[in-house]
Amino acid sequence: MVADDPATGPRAALIGRTDRRGRLLWSLPKGHIEAGETPEDTAVREVAEETGIIGEIVATLGIIDFWFVADGRRVHKTVHHFLLRAVGGALSDADIEVTEVAWVPLEELSGRLAYADERALVERAPALLADSA
Repeated sequence: MVADDPATGPRAALIGRTDRRGRLLWSLPKGHIEAGETPEDTAVREVAEETGIIGEIVATLGIIDFWFVADGRRVHKTVHHFLLRAVGGALSDADIEVTEVAWVPLEELSGRLAYADERALVERAPALLADSA
């Protein structure tokens, strides 16, 4: 999710979640595809639910495929990431799964994001934004 602020330049909406160790980990909004949704529909819905921002798809950022353990079993997850432009809403951490939300300048994303695979994806954002202008 990107907003263009004339004073600060492009910024991305990130979500912070507290992990089991009590650390706040910043990441891109994401979630499960529901019945009848496309990955694009899911991206727009999840960004709105997790950040309060309404967005429209600008471009595909990429796909992240990973495994994690939950309740003692291995879970496979594939996440489709998209670059969205903010068109409405207001930044909010009302979602119970989210501890904090923040607008972060694009040049600070790599230093803020907790996961290397997400850092690699957001490096594409400035060029994609330039191509969409």
